[in-house]
Amino acid sequence: MNAVIDIGTNTLLLLIVDDQQRRVVDLCRFGRLGKGLDASGNLAADAVARSLDICREYRAVMDQHGVAAPSIIATQALREAKNAATFVGPAEEILRAKIEIIGGKREAELAFTSVAETFRDLAGTPFVVVDVGGGSTEFIVTDGTRVVSAVSVPIGAVRLTERHLKHDPATADEIAALDTDIDAHLAKLDLPTGVPLIGTAGTATTIGAAQLALATYDPDAVTGLRLEPRVVGELRGKLLAATVAAKKAMPGVEPQRADVIAAGVAIYARAMAKMQAPVMITCDRGIRWGLVYERASEARPSR
Repeated sequence: MNAVIDIGTNTLLLLIVDDQQRRVVDLCRFGRLGKGLDASGNLAADAVARSLDICREYRAVMDQHGVAAPSIIATQALREAKNAATFVGPAEEILRAKIEIIGGKREAELAFTSVAETFRDLAGTPFVVVDVGGGSTEFIVTDGTRVVSAVSVPIGAVRLTERHLKHDPATADEIAALDTDIDAHLAKLDLPTGVPLIGTAGTATTIGAAQLALATYDPDAVTGLRLEPRVVGELRGKLLAATVAAKKAMPGVEPQRADVIAAGVAIYARAMAKMQAPVMITCDRGIRWGLVYERASEARPSR
């Protein structure tokens, strides 16, 4: 058994796979480590405490499955927080493993590896992988044979919600400010037009789950789902117009994600518009799977 833990701005993910890279355990918990980070530059004490409790849960699950030392990666929240050590030290002690705080480029590379392994039929086809997280969004451009560019942009569902969406539901002025912020960051990127957008991580899979109206989340059902720009745009509008309570009641929307999901979907909608993307394809297999695939490749004997 091998385990990977992905510590993000909004969630902590635990993936345990067997020797054939088959899913044994795949858990998502909401630590919201990035709560207030955009404004304060620090991790909030309650977010640290909540996330450490999740680490204790994950350590118990790994013990049950005979996993000694997981591979642990952490992204934007711990890259950015001035007091990251208040979480990292205790978490490493609980999990009995080192936490690797990866850079944005490395995060992007792992997202690409996951998508390339998941959708092998896309080999030779240009596409863009977009991984919207809580604190950052990764854009990976491929011409179908190689990665042309991989960048991390400091916009994400939690960050933009806290920065712009102060009312419930959001006001017209807040929505306009949200779109302006997203567009300003997208304007700096050199993205191809007319190619598919592959969406990974929780925001993308929530779009898929909402489209399918899933009462219970199914990672296999959302992986490979194809969505037209109109569908993503309509969901953006619906979410921005709804109260948090109404979003919690929507099939496919996890209650813990309801307060920030609209900003995340807005990033996808604006990215699709900039790219004139004909379709968004959703993929449950994010950077945790990228690391699994990478480690499996390293373990194969060379010929």
